[in-house]
Amino acid sequence: MSQLNLQLTPGFEEDLRLLMQIRGIRTKSEAVRSAVAEALAAARSRKPSADFAGWIGLARLGRENARPRFASDGDLW
Repeated sequence: MSQLNLQLTPGFEEDLRLLMQIRGIRTKSEAVRSAVAEALAAARSRKPSADFAGWIGLARLGRENARPRFASDGDLW
């Protein structure tokens, strides 16, 4: 097993101790492993959602073609 050394801020250390107390975890390393495993499980369960709402009207921001190949949409077909 590899080793990871962390420098903890006082706030993080307090949160870690609270997590350990709530869950009954005895060691900091076990608490960190548990938190990482939970975060990974939560990230995997979320389905990526595509939000294209920001694209609405985006085409209108560009300049209109000065020399279109077709006079109208009907000419395309």
